[in-house]
Amino acid sequence: MKVNLKMLSESLGLSQTTVSRALNGYTDVAEATRRRVKEAAAAMGYQPDPLARRLATGRTDTIGMVFPFNATEFGDHRFGEVVAGLTEGLAKHNMDLSIIPTRPESELETYARMIDSRRVDAFIVGWTQVTDPRIALLQTRGFPFLAYGRTETRKAYAWFDFDNEAGARMAVERLIALGHRRVAIIHAPLDYNFAAQRFAGYLAALAAAGIARDDTLVADARLSQLAGYGAMHALLARPDPPTAVLIDNNLAGVGALRAVGDLTLQPGKDISLIIYDGVSPDIPLPYQVTWIEQGTGEGTGRKMAEQVVAVLNGKPLGRIHHLAKPRLVAGETDGPLPATMPTTAEPAKKARPRVRKPAVDSLS
Repeated sequence: MKVNLKMLSESLGLSQTTVSRALNGYTDVAEATRRRVKEAAAAMGYQPDPLARRLATGRTDTIGMVFPFNATEFGDHRFGEVVAGLTEGLAKHNMDLSIIPTRPESELETYARMIDSRRVDAFIVGWTQVTDPRIALLQTRGFPFLAYGRTETRKAYAWFDFDNEAGARMAVERLIALGHRRVAIIHAPLDYNFAAQRFAGYLAALAAAGIARDDTLVADARLSQLAGYGAMHALLARPDPPTAVLIDNNLAGVGALRAVGDLTLQPGKDISLIIYDGVSPDIPLPYQVTWIEQGTGEGTGRKMAEQVVAVLNGKPLGRIHHLAKPRLVAGETDGPLPATMPTTAEPAKKARPRVRKPAVDSLS
């Protein structure tokens, strides 16, 4: 016989409302009671009826993630890992993740439409900006969300973020310790909060070492392999090129490595490179990349799933914060300052690669 909520409630001597709220993790039910209810449900083989639950709670059991469909992150292995972790984490709460594609210029309209139709219970807002109109909209409308990255707002909000400034500072300090003074950075647009934080870490490390800021060693590049390729070429074509480069995202990092290879430079010997978030394991390389690791993408997704469920269950927003700490993973793409910088003139027969124009702006 299938065990229903009434039978489970009667066996525990509790009301159906209390049992339902305990099973859904509501914090207004004592932790000991929640644990007792979940143990009894497991012992009796109770399985909630999704339709009945949705009718009773008014929820869709779906978390939304609005995604500008021509953005580059679909080509980012890290994003795929985060989605996998989110999906796994939400499934433990009988919830689903819905990725909602939209055009970049229609992103706010898509948020508003989804709020009005109540097709999701909450949003995860990715790639936060320093000043983010999406978060302003959600706060004005009083709609639940978790920010994947911090932003500037006076109101309390739930967020998951990485200590981006510390990670960039760690990378530059390592390069300086290896003897490098001309350390460049290829960074994503500084409207993105993560890019602004990493750039701040880069500058802080230079200042702490007594190295003056040199804007000729700063390259702004879109989140794409092609942009990283062009930025690295531009830096190395200078009369006084950098001897070391920090690339602040893995998409541009792949393009930067391709540019170095096309110029027949050997990473770690002719030039030192550190890439934030590394490169996809699917990309074959003859060396191990030195990179800043921020934990696994799957772990990030699972943690965010816990947090967004906590938002829905009414936990105070000011207490739903997680700051992941970075670590440097030493590889073979950084090394001591070379005695002389080799020529970076492109080989006569080595033309810029032909690039298809896919959505991810990747190098073919």
